[in-house]
Amino acid sequence: MLTQNPSVYERVHALVRKIPRGKVTSYGRIARELEGCTARMVGYALAALPWEADVPWQRVINHQGKVSPRNSGHGSWAQRELLEAEGVVFDAQGRVVFHKFGWRKLHKSK
Repeated sequence: MLTQNPSVYERVHALVRKIPRGKVTSYGRIARELEGCTARMVGYALAALPWEADVPWQRVINHQGKVSPRNSGHGSWAQRELLEAEGVVFDAQGRVVFHKFGWRKLHKSK
């Protein structure tokens, strides 16, 4: 795993907190908004969160519109359940329709 960079992690968390309930965005979209950040770093920043964190990590999915698998397997189901509880709908292939549920109103946080 990459060495933690608190400033990048904090910027990821701040941007993810802006995603409204019932909306999603991708790891890559978050990364493109943050200088010196990659989609993988966004994933690490969210994976490092304690369960009780006030960051809506579940609202960040992969570029295919799917929930990314987790090491334990349990996080994927929890993420989908949290999103469905917010009204996000998945298609038969397990994808979120970005044109309906995607959030694009991110602002540069450099």
